[in-house]
Amino acid sequence: MQPEIRKIVTYDEEILIEGFRKTKNPWRLFAVAAVIKNPWAGRFVENLKPEIQAYGPALGEMMTKKMISLAGSGAAIEAYGKAAIAGLDGEIEHASALIHTLRFGNFYREAVEAKSYLAFTNTRGGANAPILVPLMDKNDAGRRSHYLTIQFSISDAPRDNELVIALGAATSGRPHHRIGDRYQDLKDLGHDMDNPASV
Repeated sequence: MQPEIRKIVTYDEEILIEGFRKTKNPWRLFAVAAVIKNPWAGRFVENLKPEIQAYGPALGEMMTKKMISLAGSGAAIEAYGKAAIAGLDGEIEHASALIHTLRFGNFYREAVEAKSYLAFTNTRGGANAPILVPLMDKNDAGRRSHYLTIQFSISDAPRDNELVIALGAATSGRPHHRIGDRYQDLKDLGHDMDNPASV
């Protein structure tokens, strides 16, 4: 059992001027999206596990290789994330199913030697729906400079019976980051770093 992939789309941008000031180095954000047939579209399926176990590794490995190829190396990626959109004949659960499994995400996590979890979105929409891939620092979830979002769309996807699965990355944080990080906030508020919610 393998995913039926209709097409693969890559998105890549280099930002040279941000906030009316030139960047020291090009600020690069990029993504890979796979448009696949939704195996559960149009019906309620109780057990999603067979497709998750079959599709997750196939997509995770293939898409990770494409991301590393775009980046040049896993080390070049500083921020990362994932997203999925179900077409209109699918459930949000279907969008979640293929990205919220270690069988998918661990390929990417290991390739970039990350410690943080993969930021994510899972939504439903029609063709040309915005694909929003949230990013965070691959090793430091509190590093706000790397809280980013890649936005793009695919004009003919997802069709009603399709899923769009995406991985995203950035080679740096925002070029002129100046809002601090959550650690300084916690310190200022007198919160315990190991118990930030004070529970």
